Amino acid sequence: MLKFALPATAALALIAIAAQSSATDQNDETRLGGMGWHLSEEPGLAKLAYGVANSDQLALLMTCEPGAAQAVVYGEVKPVGPQVVRASMVTPIDPLSGGLSEEVSISTASPSLQRLKTGGRLQVEGEAGQFELRANRTEREAINAFFSYCAGGRA
Repeated sequence: MLKFALPATAALALIAIAAQSSATDQNDETRLGGMGWHLSEEPGLAKLAYGVANSDQLALLMTCEPGAAQAVVYGEVKPVGPQVVRASMVTPIDPLSGGLSEEVSISTASPSLQRLKTGGRLQVEGEAGQFELRANRTEREAINAFFSYCAGGRA
């Protein structure tokens, strides 16, 4: 009887540990490659980026000015949706890669950005196709601060 009880108990313990670790929010350090949402502020400009903190490894960068109804998006991926409008000019230097890049504008009231604000999820599209960028609880606070800044508040 002991031959069966000990392995069965050990297996149940491993399953419980695996279920517990997958149910908790991941922090920035446990995510693949350390990617996550990060907020920074300069005088007159807020920046919300998805990438590795304190590096130039970014997949997406959104900027806005206080009171602006539009966010400007740079990067390898762009939000999905008909509300994305290509800017009229090509940016001479992409702040993410240093090369030429096209910027797009998107309304901060667009359905895709509102899903990011309320649910912490942004559907994006890049060379690899469509996928979703998710935010944990801490990152959602930074995202909400970004939208507050865009609405005229402080980040």
